[in-house]
Amino acid sequence: MFSLKNAKARITALFLLSFIILLAVFGASVFLGSVNISPGEVINGLFGKGNSAVIVRSLRVPRTLGGVICGGALAVSGLLLQTVTANDLCAPNIIGINSGAGFAVLALTCFFPKAHFALPYLAFLGAVTAAMLVIGISSGYKSSFSKTGVVLSGVAVSAFFGAGISFLSLRFPDALPSYTAFSVGGLSGVYFEDILPVILPVIILVLISFLISPKLNLLYLGDESAISLGVNTKLLRLVSIIIAAALSAIAVSFAGLIGFVGLIVPHITRRIAGHDNRILVPLSAIIGGILVTLSDILGRTAFPPGEIPCGIFLSSLGAPFFLFLLIRQKGGIEK
Repeated sequence: MFSLKNAKARITALFLLSFIILLAVFGASVFLGSVNISPGEVINGLFGKGNSAVIVRSLRVPRTLGGVICGGALAVSGLLLQTVTANDLCAPNIIGINSGAGFAVLALTCFFPKAHFALPYLAFLGAVTAAMLVIGISSGYKSSFSKTGVVLSGVAVSAFFGAGISFLSLRFPDALPSYTAFSVGGLSGVYFEDILPVILPVIILVLISFLISPKLNLLYLGDESAISLGVNTKLLRLVSIIIAAALSAIAVSFAGLIGFVGLIVPHITRRIAGHDNRILVPLSAIIGGILVTLSDILGRTAFPPGEIPCGIFLSSLGAPFFLFLLIRQKGGIEK
């Protein structure tokens, strides 16, 4: 009993500390930027009028909120994918979601260059289409919804859309500058009109992820044991991948192809909080928000007055992390 109380106290303290760090990073993101503004001007910009109000309320606050939403969505997406595939290397970009969104955006830029308003919607459609292809192909893998089939199908779908991106890049070289900004991923062009429509869907999807987390825990026992305990493993994996695809698609639709958040954050949360998905889902959402927002702060302040997209910082962090996991896993896809 005493150890159980200690465990609960530790988890409570962990959530409290993570939330405090998130608030601190959120505040720092509002107060810091490529343009130097005094703390007094920032406070006046939050509640008053003038040039500082434009910078703070119209630029910094929405991009900060966008970083929290994007990071939380990608982190929970990666957690779900790693759990249902039992593969530590699985992430939204691995199963082709990013490639699908990228292809849709590049196609829009090539054929309808003036339809910038439709870019978020096409990115979302492309991401979801890629996820549906993965689900459809993997459902026929050995006549069952296989976690191995998900990964293999994701690699194939990603390669397919990658080939489409290469073809369009060669045929329409003038469209590359617009696509490059999207492919790097960043929050510099995020405004309230971009993020307000997605806040509620992200909250609902994260809540659903939390509600199914007890059943996700049973997957650790193996499919046979989970089925014997009344879990429809095929349906659970299907629902989880749909949720993961929707969360990633929402993030991609306004922040571009930000990568590695869904790979890194689940590993961090499991390291500090164990393997209980009831804890990992909300904790991953918080830490994901911290990671993306902190990367955006670095991008805005590292080389003023210019900015570096946060996607570059995350890639520089994620690439060696991915190699580390690959070496540690010593190859192979778990079945």
